[in-house]
Amino acid sequence: MHFCLSVNKRALSFFQDSNLTIHTDNPDLTPCFQNTILAWIPSIYLWSVLPFYLVYLKRSKRGYIVLSVLSRFKTLFGVLLWCVSWADLFYSFHELLQSRTPPPVYFVTPLVVGITVLLATLLIQYERLRGIQSSGVLIIFWFLSVLCAVGPLRSKIMTTAGHVNERFRFTTFYIYFALIIIELILSCFKEKPPFFSPVNTDAVSIFALFGFYRLMAIQGYKRPLEEKDLWSLNKDDTSKAIVQQLSKEWDREKAQKEDVSYMKKSNHVLNHVDGGPEEAEVLISDKKHDRKPSFLKALLRTFGPYFLIGSCFKLMQDLLSFVNPQLLSVLIGFIKNKDAPAWWGFLIAALMFVCAVLQTLILHQHFQYCFVTGMRLRTGITGVIYRKSLAITNSAKRSSTVGEIVNLMSVDAQRFMDLMTFLNMLWSAPLQIFLALYFLWQTLGPSVLAGVAVMVLLIPFNSAIAIKTRAFQVEQMRYKDSRIKLMNEILGGIKVLKLYAWEPSFSEKVLEIRKNELRVLRKAAYLNSVSTFAWISAPFLVALTTFAVYVSVDEENVLDAEKAFVSLSLFNILKFPLNMLPQVISNLAQTSVSLKRIQQFLSHDELDPNCVETKVIAPGKDVVFLNYANAADMLFWTACFLHSINMLVPSGSLVAIVGHVGCGKSSLVSALLGEMEKLEGEVAVKGSVAYVPQQAWIQNATLKDNILFGQALNEEKYQNALEVCALKTDLEVLPGGDQTEIGEKGINLSGGQRQRVSLARAVYSSAEIFLLDDPLSAVDSHVAKHIFDKVIGPEGVLKGKTRILVTHSISFLPQVDHIIVLVDGQISEMGSYQELLKQNKAFAEFLRNYALDENIEEDEPTSTVLFFLQTCLFWSSSAGRHSSQEQTGLAVKGATQCLLWCVILQVKLTVFWQYMKAVGPVISLVICFLYCCQNAAAIGANVWLSDWTNEPVVNGTQHNTGMRIGVYAALGLLQGLLVLVSSFTLAMGGISAARTLHAALLENKFHTPQSFYDTTPTGRIINRFSKDIYVIDEVIPPTILMFLGTFFTSLSTMIVIIASTPLFAVVIVPLAILYFFVQRFYVATSRQLKRLESVSRSPIYSHFSETVSGASVIRAYRRVKAFVDISDLKVDENQKSYYPGIVSNRWLGIRVEFVGNCIVLFAALFAVIGRNSLNAGLVGLSVSYALQVTLSLNWMVRMTSELETNIVAVERIKEYSETETEAPWIIEGKSPPENWPSKGELEFVNYSVRYRKGLDLVLKGLNLQVHGGEKIGIVGRTGAGKSSMTLCLFRILEAAKGEIKIDGVKISEIGLHDLRSRLTIIPQDPVLFSGTLRMNLDPFNKYSDEEIWKALELSHLKRFVSSQPSMLDYECSEGGENLSVGQRQLVCLARALLRKTRILILDEATAAIDLETDDLIQMTIRTQFVDCTVLTIAHRLNTIMDYTRVLVLDSGTIAEFDTPANLIAAKGIFYSMAKDAGLA
Repeated sequence: MHFCLSVNKRALSFFQDSNLTIHTDNPDLTPCFQNTILAWIPSIYLWSVLPFYLVYLKRSKRGYIVLSVLSRFKTLFGVLLWCVSWADLFYSFHELLQSRTPPPVYFVTPLVVGITVLLATLLIQYERLRGIQSSGVLIIFWFLSVLCAVGPLRSKIMTTAGHVNERFRFTTFYIYFALIIIELILSCFKEKPPFFSPVNTDAVSIFALFGFYRLMAIQGYKRPLEEKDLWSLNKDDTSKAIVQQLSKEWDREKAQKEDVSYMKKSNHVLNHVDGGPEEAEVLISDKKHDRKPSFLKALLRTFGPYFLIGSCFKLMQDLLSFVNPQLLSVLIGFIKNKDAPAWWGFLIAALMFVCAVLQTLILHQHFQYCFVTGMRLRTGITGVIYRKSLAITNSAKRSSTVGEIVNLMSVDAQRFMDLMTFLNMLWSAPLQIFLALYFLWQTLGPSVLAGVAVMVLLIPFNSAIAIKTRAFQVEQMRYKDSRIKLMNEILGGIKVLKLYAWEPSFSEKVLEIRKNELRVLRKAAYLNSVSTFAWISAPFLVALTTFAVYVSVDEENVLDAEKAFVSLSLFNILKFPLNMLPQVISNLAQTSVSLKRIQQFLSHDELDPNCVETKVIAPGKDVVFLNYANAADMLFWTACFLHSINMLVPSGSLVAIVGHVGCGKSSLVSALLGEMEKLEGEVAVKGSVAYVPQQAWIQNATLKDNILFGQALNEEKYQNALEVCALKTDLEVLPGGDQTEIGEKGINLSGGQRQRVSLARAVYSSAEIFLLDDPLSAVDSHVAKHIFDKVIGPEGVLKGKTRILVTHSISFLPQVDHIIVLVDGQISEMGSYQELLKQNKAFAEFLRNYALDENIEEDEPTSTVLFFLQTCLFWSSSAGRHSSQEQTGLAVKGATQCLLWCVILQVKLTVFWQYMKAVGPVISLVICFLYCCQNAAAIGANVWLSDWTNEPVVNGTQHNTGMRIGVYAALGLLQGLLVLVSSFTLAMGGISAARTLHAALLENKFHTPQSFYDTTPTGRIINRFSKDIYVIDEVIPPTILMFLGTFFTSLSTMIVIIASTPLFAVVIVPLAILYFFVQRFYVATSRQLKRLESVSRSPIYSHFSETVSGASVIRAYRRVKAFVDISDLKVDENQKSYYPGIVSNRWLGIRVEFVGNCIVLFAALFAVIGRNSLNAGLVGLSVSYALQVTLSLNWMVRMTSELETNIVAVERIKEYSETETEAPWIIEGKSPPENWPSKGELEFVNYSVRYRKGLDLVLKGLNLQVHGGEKIGIVGRTGAGKSSMTLCLFRILEAAKGEIKIDGVKISEIGLHDLRSRLTIIPQDPVLFSGTLRMNLDPFNKYSDEEIWKALELSHLKRFVSSQPSMLDYECSEGGENLSVGQRQLVCLARALLRKTRILILDEATAAIDLETDDLIQMTIRTQFVDCTVLTIAHRLNTIMDYTRVLVLDSGTIAEFDTPANLIAAKGIFYSMAKDAGLA
């Protein structure tokens, strides 16, 4: 107390003077309080934060910032402040000398303040040297200084300088005040970025991020955002940093678990070190109980600490959320007390506002931490899984399919991310519930328990609904999966469906599945409306029971405004944790399943990197040697074993490995690569390895990148590789040459081209050892010869290198150095060709069997599946005009997609109108009307409550409580009922819309011409059927429900506030404008960030699935690290667009909640201003409404954004429902006669055709006539137009000019199905659909069992089918995978035999069919189709040498057309082809 006393003992009372401070209309703080506590607050803050801040600065390395004008001014004003403070101090000393003793406070305060501002000034410079651009610590310090100086300023102005001796202090104070305001303003500006630093913004201050986000938002608002507009990631958020840390922790976990004894034992056995088995025994017996390494622990150690910071913020926010209900009760008390000074009210309003703003800031800081943790989790998990997938053994790989592993990455990692947001609710919800109940108990006493009982009862009700919903979801997913699977097959085999005219049958199947799917959806919708009803009525029912019990228990209990509205706002707080808790727990359960799955995958065995010795090699030039190796092969489904293999391969030799199918040839190659589990023995390989697998592995990249495979380009070497692998001719055909993007799995290359690219990769790699696993099987025989001579053989480019060649082709064996013959995993004989012939064992017999067919096999290209059926033409002709993107399989480059999306995303009202039309305009209006009614009922109930609280109290009781409760209950239940009806109507409307939109899309896709499918990646179409239909089914209806709900809630809040305080109307317009701008701004940018995020997400997964399928190649070429880097880069690219998305949500949240907080402020303010005309009930009503508006405003923006993002699906489906269609299937009145074509005559009249508009003609002016029953062979080089001719007959391609007549009928004048169902084709690729065999032969059930069995007998399938237990109902798997290629080809033959029309077109199958099957087909055709006209596109001339005539096509025109004998005699094109094939 003496601290503030002056010499003349004028007591400056410290706190106690309540007349001065509280009970007055003009309050003021005591001078002592102003000079001590208020003056010291900023200093206390700075000194307490300083030590931590200095440690932080010491650690942060960001380079330094050059001294700028801004920095100089800050320092200057800081020094001035110090001078001003100490001027006060020296003035006090001056007074001492004048023998006027000032109170001690006049010495202490200037000293403390002076030192503090000096410290702040030094801190400015230190921050500059540490590269801090804007300092949060100092901004808060200056802000506190200004805040604490406002009170004294007011006091000083009110008590004008009466005392002369105080004039000096007054002057210094005004200067001090001006300077700190200037400092505050200056500290809000940002310094230039520091030198020598990565441009990373620190994630600590969310405000700094907002600065950046604002710039991005402005850009996003003006134009579509692009990759380059995004910020670079913080170093802590990059894959490299995160995955490294997580891997380290996971390795630590595994290391703790590894059992030393086990390791030691295995080493003994493997290395044959003496030290008998006893030792191992002892160690094993000592084994500890087995503990699985826990991935959870690794995650916690890696991400836990960062997440905990967020939890601290959550705790603060939880505590703050209970301040406003308390302030509300104070406010209502103030309104009742008419004598209270007005400034109390203003203070309460201000406190409410400040409290709300603080809550907003803290909550969003918490969310920032949660989301960033989630993002890092996803990065970490993705990276760890990727690295693991490159190291697991083949047996482990087989236990989980590629799809499953990709799911681990996408779905399971995403679950972790979603859980992070609300994980804190696990402790926060119980805390909030406890606090709310505590405050409610204080307000209403034990009656609260009634309300709590209702809440508790609702929990099992809600969980029952949730369980049922889950079951429906599972069922619906099942239908959805089968529908997508069927659609996938339909789109894959759309050409076959068109050729056979089978579309109607498949369309019915899809619609059948869809009907079931919608049935389940409807059931789920019923449930959802019930749960919405429960969720909306819950707070009301709770309030109703509590109030009813409260007033009924005791006559004396009076329900006044304070009790009613304070408890209402507490109930509102309670609603959130009660609903979230069960959700978080179920999320947690799901995530724990994901955790188990990930942990199981990460615990799989890895390949032993040391199982192939690379250093120690036996003396001499030997390069590869397997000594008595017993490698258990896990590549085949049956466990084949290689055993007792001993071989040495001298360096530079060419070794062929031959043997029957499944005897272990590929396994031997795998063993050399170290891909097998080695049981004993040694394998040693000296030098680098290049590997060409049996099934070529092609990356989704340009052709050139596929060949270079990460090596630097050497043009000469590259051209040479192309030359020797016979790729030069293919490059001329491909649209972009070697820059052509190859789709996933090499989709736009034929089998032969893929194999040659794979070989070129090996040639280019210039390794020392080449492991070639049957690279010649997939290419035509003349190409195979070229490749052997130029690459593999004794004179090829690889001569002098060690080559191990697995082969089936006998013709090359005489030229190799050694031959190894494998039988059942053992080497049966080795030696040169001559030696083995002399031995006359298995090998000699093998040769004799095959040598007979050898001349035939010469010209049997085993597979040039030329671009499925579409031949190369459509590529070559589209070369100059179309960028490669159009055909990139699924590899659509981002740019086109970007444009496509941006155009679409300007969502026009028309799209909403289209959706409304699909729902039904009347239903749409009814829904809106119901929502209005329901909100009216809600307002009614609350107004009634406020009226009830104002009822006068007579003798300590209120009257008519019964009626009051009755009306309140009726209004509330009416609201609940309306909610039920409206959400129900909305769901029904949504489902009918989903039905119509899907039906239109499906209908259109079946009628779309083939050219559309040639240029559109199947993935894109499937996307419409899966993702977009899913959005329309399940995302749009609930989004609309939420949107309407929040919209009407916000609206009713405004109405209530304006009704109770009309002044509020003035403020509403500026607030609405502010809100609207924030919303537009956010939606524009957020939508584009979402777009960038989804565009950059799919490459992660496609790259991953590609890696998994090519793991052995990647390992063989030692490119694992490079691939890991690529994957990390792709993940980082994705996070780069995800991170601003998080910030944008925070930015939006803070701004929208600020609008909400302003509404609270003004509602309270106007209540204070008009308190004389208002009663307490109305004030309670309007402020409690205002308190909950923030949430609905926030959700409304989110829902608008969601809706705009998702409604795009309607547009995308519309777009694909309106693509151009082909000619009608059936034209009324134009149907040809029943038995047409009876003769089978064909005539082409001046016929030309092109693949698509804008491309060159493929066939040019063909004129030819084919008589009934003739057998015509069509031959020509690749791209001559052979397949195009068949497509023209079926009108898959429509004529550019001219016409085709069949039996004199112009085919262009009849319906497509009439035409296609009267012709028969056996296509090049046998396409089967999943379903029964019978469905595959006869989808319309037109034929009897006898006819089908007859067809099967003729096509030599009867034995196979009758041996199956289910006979004709034998299930074919997707694409007929469970039949061999030969059998599939025979099924196609059976189809043809069933239809048996007068014209048969045979597009000769070139896929790897064995000669036997081929002979069967040819024989059946010769016997069964004797009287039909047969057109055969021949790749092997020996099949057509006995035909009536042969048509030779050359670049779209007829070159020769005559009998085979005449053509050979004429020595033209046909002669040269026959000569190549050894037939002339």
